[in-house]
Order: sequence, then C-alpha cells, then structure tokens
Amino acid sequence: MKSKPFDFAILRQLRKRDGLTIQDLSHNSGVSPAVISKLERNRQTAELGTLFSLSRAFGMNVTDLLALAESRLAHRKTETGHASGGFNFREIHYGNIRLLLGTAKAGGRTSKPEIHQDDLELCWVLAGQVRISLPHERQVLAAGQCIQFDAMLEHTYEVLEDCQVLIVHLQKAKRF
Repeated sequence: MKSKPFDFAILRQLRKRDGLTIQDLSHNSGVSPAVISKLERNRQTAELGTLFSLSRAFGMNVTDLLALAESRLAHRKTETGHASGGFNFREIHYGNIRLLLGTAKAGGRTSKPEIHQDDLELCWVLAGQVRISLPHERQVLAAGQCIQFDAMLEHTYEVLEDCQVLIVHLQKAKRF
C-alpha cells in the first residue's frame, strides 16, 4: 500500500483549534470552501498558492504548514560497516544522527572512528572496558557507563578489555 506524502487533515485540526468554520477559513484565506473541504478529507492535492494562502490564514509560513502535513513514514536503512584501529564497526546513518556499534579486542586503539563533523559524540560501553583520552582528561569506562563530548576535540579510544561500544554522533544545531 503506497502512502501519500502529505496528510492535509491537519487543516481541520488547525481550523478547529482556531475556532473557525470552513466558511471563516475561506474568507480569511481566499480559498474556496469546496477546496478546503476536499483538502481536509485528502480528496485533492494542494497547489503551492493555495498552501501559501491557507498558511497565512493560520499565521504561519508555508514550510511550517507542510511540515505539519508531512506524513510521518518510517525510513528503513541497511547497515554499513568498516574497521578502524582494531575496531569493527556496524553503522547506520540518518539525517542528523549516526550510530556506530563497535567491537574490539584488548589492545585495540583508534583515534578516528571516522572523520568527524561538528557533532556531539556519545560513547556507551556495552561490554568490556575502554579508556577515552581527550585533550584535558582521560576517562576509563566499564560496561554500563557512558560519556559525551564534542567530537571535534581530539580523542582516542583504547581497549583495556575486549569490548562492545555504541557510539552516537549527533549533529549540533546550525549556528549560522
């Protein structure tokens, strides 16, 4: 079954939230009552101009209205893998988050699990023991312990005891 990318039933929710009838929304937006009714029931697709007019009637921009109407569908991916410094990583990457499940034998060492962007990095030790060296500190983590730091900082993972780690790279919000 193929899903529609947008569900404009949100228009009915926004309209009712604002205490508007279809006639009121039509008057405020300039969009005909028939079109509004069809959109609310997903019986018609919306033209960009129509969406612009409706979004203004709700006091928002068209991208916000589209974001509310976007169908929330699952996104399925298949893992990739790579090795680095004695670690074997299984990896999944979506938009602003990257997950790396790593295993390594004692003595393994990596200073670049992968090239970093402007991310926050979180390392959760699932099994074993790992030392993480940062510019001004060293942390030894055992199973069940976690650390978070700025991934742009120089850092090294050293395996003290055979380990399994979950590393999460989360992109920082854009600052510019």
